[in-house]
Amino acid sequence: MKIAQLLHNPGAGDEDHSKKGLMDLIKSEGFDCRYASTEKRDWKELRSDVDFLVVAGGDGTVRRVAKHLLNRKLIEKPYPIALLPSGTANNIAGALRIPVDRPEAVVRSWKADWRKRFDVGLVEGLPKPQFFLESIGYGVFPQLMNEMEDQQEKSTDAPEEKMKVALDVLAGIVQSYEARSCQIEVDGVDHSGNYLLVEVMNTRSIGPNLGLAPAADPGDGQFDIVLVSESQRMGLITYVQNRLKGIEGDFWGTALKGRTVRAKWDGIEMHLDDQLVSTKKPRDIRVMMHEGALSFLGVPD
Repeated sequence: MKIAQLLHNPGAGDEDHSKKGLMDLIKSEGFDCRYASTEKRDWKELRSDVDFLVVAGGDGTVRRVAKHLLNRKLIEKPYPIALLPSGTANNIAGALRIPVDRPEAVVRSWKADWRKRFDVGLVEGLPKPQFFLESIGYGVFPQLMNEMEDQQEKSTDAPEEKMKVALDVLAGIVQSYEARSCQIEVDGVDHSGNYLLVEVMNTRSIGPNLGLAPAADPGDGQFDIVLVSESQRMGLITYVQNRLKGIEGDFWGTALKGRTVRAKWDGIEMHLDDQLVSTKKPRDIRVMMHEGALSFLGVPD
């Protein structure tokens, strides 16, 4: 019997994602299951007889677990990660094609032990080295994160409502945001210009489930670099407004493929995944690929 270590964010999800509900579900499919709350300090104490980790939470919880695994010593046991997504956006689960609404099928699929390599972006040029799972970027998304902090008291706990509020705020930002200069090279080729948005993406979607890079594969060893110029403003506005109306679809804007990115943005704010990063002055950064740094249990087709 394989042993699963459940790492649970009790603040994410509904009653179906309670400690008891999740434990019962995992055990019902024939796995032994141990529990740890990510709100407690001891969740990082991983025993060597554990076969895989189960992260029950949103993208932020996945990032916390990934950070711990990436900081472990090379001689320590590597653990594949299984996901039971229960956050607001669940962009990482989406990149792995793990459904949010079929937890029983997801848990059952773990028996196949189908593993998906997951690349990690490494960032140099900040006060200390950083990593990302989803994306790093400039422009309208850091602005959205700033403005959403002011919306926290107004929003509810319902994921659908949070997404709608974020899209509504983003729609206003895109209409008025002033394009800024960005010096950017992708694999040594210059693509500098004035942009509303610059995103180096490892997943297909970011933020409130915006599919800016539909061709992105987090295990293909390449980033998808999305650039939105002034001439593409209306396309981005239309895309966000369609999402507000419930119309699905991917953004059609410019996307490049590359392994190494150098960038300097005319501004002091950027984001790393769901974290806002502010610096005292514009910085030259270098983004590199760490191929297959993590391993996730996927759902076979």
